[in-house]
Amino acid sequence: MPYVDGFLVPVPKKNAAKYKKLANEAGKVWMEHGAIGYCECVADDVKYGKHTSFPQAVKLKKNEVVWLSWAVYKNRKDRDRIMGKVMKDKRLASMMDPKKMPFDGKRMFWGGFKVLVDL
Repeated sequence: MPYVDGFLVPVPKKNAAKYKKLANEAGKVWMEHGAIGYCECVADDVKYGKHTSFPQAVKLKKNEVVWLSWAVYKNRKDRDRIMGKVMKDKRLASMMDPKKMPFDGKRMFWGGFKVLVDL
């Protein structure tokens, strides 16, 4: 079964174009190193919950929007190999300078997931 890395990022609305450019470049890096899919989505119908929600998860501030992203791999072994290459790619390193990122990386979170249902 495929394996997925998921990412949740709070992006200031004023930086949406910058983040989209970064996401396009990052997606190219992932795909060039072997990911079989890469997707970036901006929140459109995401509300605060009573206990939990996407906005609460990233401590969303006024004038920010949540972005949900994922990379897809053939399997966990492929993911580990590809992620090793991605993390060493100089293009990605230059994008991840905390002073230049168009979002607060301290409130970003991510994780790896086994796919259990894939229709």
